[in-house]
Amino acid sequence: MIILGRPYVSDFILTTIRDNHYPLIATPEAREMISDPSLNWMSETDASTHLIRHPDTRIYTNSENTLSWLETHAGSSKLLEQVRKFKNKVKFREMLADMYPAYAFRTAKLSELESLDPHGLNFPLMIKPAVGFFSIGVQRVDHEGEWNLALAQLSDNLAGWQGTFPTGVIDTTEFILEDCIEGEEYAIDCYYDAEGQAVILNILHHVFSSGKDVSDRVYTTSEQIFYQHKQRVQVFLEAMGTIGGLSSFPVHVEVRIDAEGRIIPIEVNPLRFGGWCTTGDLTWFAYGFNSYEYFFESRRPDWEQIFKSRKARKFSVVVLDNNSGLEENQIRSFDYEMVSRDFEKVLQLRKVDFRRYGVFGFLFVETSDGNGKELSRILNSDLRKYIRKS
Repeated sequence: MIILGRPYVSDFILTTIRDNHYPLIATPEAREMISDPSLNWMSETDASTHLIRHPDTRIYTNSENTLSWLETHAGSSKLLEQVRKFKNKVKFREMLADMYPAYAFRTAKLSELESLDPHGLNFPLMIKPAVGFFSIGVQRVDHEGEWNLALAQLSDNLAGWQGTFPTGVIDTTEFILEDCIEGEEYAIDCYYDAEGQAVILNILHHVFSSGKDVSDRVYTTSEQIFYQHKQRVQVFLEAMGTIGGLSSFPVHVEVRIDAEGRIIPIEVNPLRFGGWCTTGDLTWFAYGFNSYEYFFESRRPDWEQIFKSRKARKFSVVVLDNNSGLEENQIRSFDYEMVSRDFEKVLQLRKVDFRRYGVFGFLFVETSDGNGKELSRILNSDLRKYIRKS
């Protein structure tokens, strides 16, 4: 069973739903976005009844916008409680507290942040909405002297995204202040099978331009990245799944791995893979298998076979977020052809309404070893060379 919602539905996931005749819940938002009558539409009433009667039903969503539908239609199910625990960063930290006893975190209302005495805080720290998405409202504060500037930047950041997503996706009334997690960041798509075993579908290196960067510009996967971390990631996922009691459950996991190989989770996004149909679709472009089919059919990737024909290549999702410093009303257009020419091989370009979502689009690219400069260039770009001003 699938629930689709804004901000983006890819042609790839729609084709997957159509080809496999997967039930698609006919929410008003899905009906407004998708006009294809050939899909296996399921009424909200039938879907709700089915979920209540069959709580082990596998369910996937492309968007956190749809989680509010579960709140009102899934009853008081185990599934709903699991979603709440993983979606809320405070509940998530509390759930895994025994795994990370030295990890410090606290909460504060937005209205309380300005009155907090930074002298009593442990730096460096991260400020995040307790319920958040897409790095919105995320600030790193390295020392006490940065506190007031960080709060000002936080206010500006939140104002720029005001009204873009519902409160079930981003709720800025409560924040978590937590220890900075050092190390390299990775994103993992996986699902837990009926027996609760974790099945890894990809491992991507989330690269940053600097220590202060909290953006989502570049995610890269390759044979080397995958095998370097597969074993330790598997151990971590199994431990987390046991604590969370997960089964028949897809997740998008973000972690940091330090120099000693220790994994500390940043967050876990329930019932989906990467947002905006990114990393879930990337497995098709990069590895030749369909993540959505693998989840619903309990299939496991044959990594040895997959990498036989994918040596010395990297596959990346590039998020063309508007970090130019220009307001949307100052921008006439974005040159998608020019940005595409700056890459060795574009597998797919997806355009997004930047005036509504602050993102110009997404690129799926393939890069040969030794050509990392193209990824470094876009990582550090403010994208102004591609922007045509009003």
